[in-house]
Amino acid sequence: MADELAKAVAALRNAKTVAVLSGAGASAESGVPTFRASDGLWEGHRIEDVATPSGFKRDPALVWKFYNARRANVKTVQPNAGHYALAAMERHWKEFTVVTQNVDGLHQAAGSVRVHEIHGSLRRTRCTQCGIIRDRRLDVLAELPMCVDCGAMLRPDIVWFHEMLPPDVWQHAERAAETCDVLLVVGTSAVVYPAASLIPIAKQQDRASPATVIECNLTQTEASAMADIGLYGPSGESLPKLCAELGIPI
Repeated sequence: MADELAKAVAALRNAKTVAVLSGAGASAESGVPTFRASDGLWEGHRIEDVATPSGFKRDPALVWKFYNARRANVKTVQPNAGHYALAAMERHWKEFTVVTQNVDGLHQAAGSVRVHEIHGSLRRTRCTQCGIIRDRRLDVLAELPMCVDCGAMLRPDIVWFHEMLPPDVWQHAERAAETCDVLLVVGTSAVVYPAASLIPIAKQQDRASPATVIECNLTQTEASAMADIGLYGPSGESLPKLCAELGIPI
């Protein structure tokens, strides 16, 4: 671990541009339930029922019950030391971008500004008819919230299975991976695509200088084979250690 930490510090010291790909593991340390349990259920529900367009069409009340419960849970948690360390790193580097698969807003709550939420946000709603997106924070919503502009039903501004990622957000994410000197992979096993493709994009050999990939996960994952450096353990410990070694105040 000490050798890997030293390698990570050296890579970051030489970096002018840093990007982060974060996933559910980063939020789990704050008490946010992880994306999917080993039994194939998503927080007690079949994915097909609560995280697909067809599930919403079939039973919007169930979907909203599920997402309102998630919103209520997120309201009770706080960013952890890893989130604060990443926010401190952003203040240190002029070119620092967080690309997150998480929908809980904890990066922003910790002070990160350049955050691209490729899977959407629990804090926002989107009208199923007029398409207007509104930041509803984590206020309590109706069981079946309706659009104040056109009266149609609202849906969570979340990217569900079988839906495309927001093109503009994904373009920023790809650009961050293409141009970074270091890519920090935090709390994600890199099995969900297209998010996982950001790692090979960062390491593509036709670049003048491929990025160094530093994995910060509890244990080795699918991402480990693509990582140059592995820091294994809670990201709430490894990321603050990196800041301390780099002289970055949190």
